[in-house]
Amino acid sequence: MFGGLQHWIETQHARPAAPTRAWVWTLAFGIATLLFGLYLTQVFPQAGHDIAPGYGPPVLAFEFAGSQSDLEAIFGFFTDPQQVTRLAAMRTGNERDYLYMLLYAGFLVSGCIALWRELRHRALLAAAVLPVAAALCDAWENYLLFDIQAAFTLGDYSPAMASLPYPVAAKFLLLSLTNVVIGAAATQLGRWWALFGTLAILAAIPTAMAIVTPAAFAWALIPSAAGGWLLLLALAAAGSWQAAARKRPLVDFGNTAPASAIPDAAPPARRVFGRRRT
Repeated sequence: MFGGLQHWIETQHARPAAPTRAWVWTLAFGIATLLFGLYLTQVFPQAGHDIAPGYGPPVLAFEFAGSQSDLEAIFGFFTDPQQVTRLAAMRTGNERDYLYMLLYAGFLVSGCIALWRELRHRALLAAAVLPVAAALCDAWENYLLFDIQAAFTLGDYSPAMASLPYPVAAKFLLLSLTNVVIGAAATQLGRWWALFGTLAILAAIPTAMAIVTPAAFAWALIPSAAGGWLLLLALAAAGSWQAAARKRPLVDFGNTAPASAIPDAAPPARRVFGRRRT
């Protein structure tokens, strides 16, 4: 099986440059991710009881919650009339978040495959695993959040809170690394793409700051991820246009098909008639 996969990768690496439908899938998933993401931000609670401003949306404060006092700052005390509303909105948002995981994973996987078909670097094909792993960590995170919220509703402490930092950190680091790969690939597509690719790489830096000090920098996670995602969406639009309107790949470095291993036959010796001159 692995030999066949290796042979297929080598064949794709050696094929002539051609448009790829992977850009169309990337564009479709990207638009769906953008629209559903905007909708989902309105489903989650819009404000917490008394969270630090550095968290930004309450859903990020919930993901980085480490104690009962953190939960009380998000949802409020049992005497707070808004507590039930916040709890219901958070649960609804996390339930619908599973669809969002599928959308952004499809978007980033399709983008990595499209970039691989354009640039032929195996690292881009391998990078398609990163968003899948991020979505799995996101699903694990949501499972823990449901348990934590259910215990908090009953006035109890959930042991799941001790495990929560691991999938949260892994999810954001994997998404950040995916953006770095996308940005690095964009730097090879031309001068302007190189500029935007560099910006996407630099935008990934705040992810580490947010994980270390979420109360001050968690708000930066959204624009940090948006840098690489918007770049990929622009690449998908350009690649889809090139494929549909001009029947060309986004980048064409020339025919990369290897030369034939069989040398051309030597031309036949010219026959000379008549007496040889001395």
